[in-house]
Amino acid sequence: MPMPFKEAVRAAWKAVDRGLSALDIVVEGCSACEELRCDGTVGPGGSPDENGETTIDAMVMDGTTMEVGAVAVMRYVKDDIKAAQLVIKHTEHTLLVGEKASEFSIAMGLLGPMNLSSTDSMDKWMKWRENSCQPNFCKNVFPIKACGPYSPISAASGLRDDPKGLHLGEANCGVGDPLRTMSLGSVPVRPHNHDTISMTAIDKEGHIAVGTSTNGATVKIPGRVGDGPIAGSAAYADDEVGACGATGDGDIMMRFLPW
Repeated sequence: MPMPFKEAVRAAWKAVDRGLSALDIVVEGCSACEELRCDGTVGPGGSPDENGETTIDAMVMDGTTMEVGAVAVMRYVKDDIKAAQLVIKHTEHTLLVGEKASEFSIAMGLLGPMNLSSTDSMDKWMKWRENSCQPNFCKNVFPIKACGPYSPISAASGLRDDPKGLHLGEANCGVGDPLRTMSLGSVPVRPHNHDTISMTAIDKEGHIAVGTSTNGATVKIPGRVGDGPIAGSAAYADDEVGACGATGDGDIMMRFLPW
């Protein structure tokens, strides 16, 4: 286990020793990971999107009350797991997104607005741009093997949807057959470009909570929401049953939510 994740566990254990609730324990542990930017995939300054901006997602779930609080594609506020807890504390909602999630979080006392990018994230983005924005997450678009803006290609004919009727042959952003459901040019899944922290805690009263925090997939299309803030996909908790969390390719994982 990488050292930053161990530090997150240590922070959570200290919260257990202090007698905090399961929900607060999860928030303490995940907050430590956000501060340490665990693996570059948690907290600010991590995975840039196609525009070079870092946005963050988080979720917490209380296994006693079954309440869920989550934020997604949040900008300008670095404390996403705390923002998710504020959704439980101060709203009747489950999920807040985008700049409105940021405005809510700042109104509830979190620091912001601030730039969530870092030298590392911008360097990563610039190298990706220099590599003609390859690989990426789009498919059936033109131009091929180049940076956008993109326009759609007809999947049936392989023709660009414009008056010129240009035949492109390869129809995905990377390479591949236009009728394929997944592009061969899509971003490969690796430990440092997609993952997150998922934490489960049991407090001294025997109550359970879970939480996740992530800055999402590297060079994701702006606006993309993965499994991180989705209850039942990234994590789930129920005092009467137990709890679990998972990380990985969120766009795939969301297709197989438990029933």
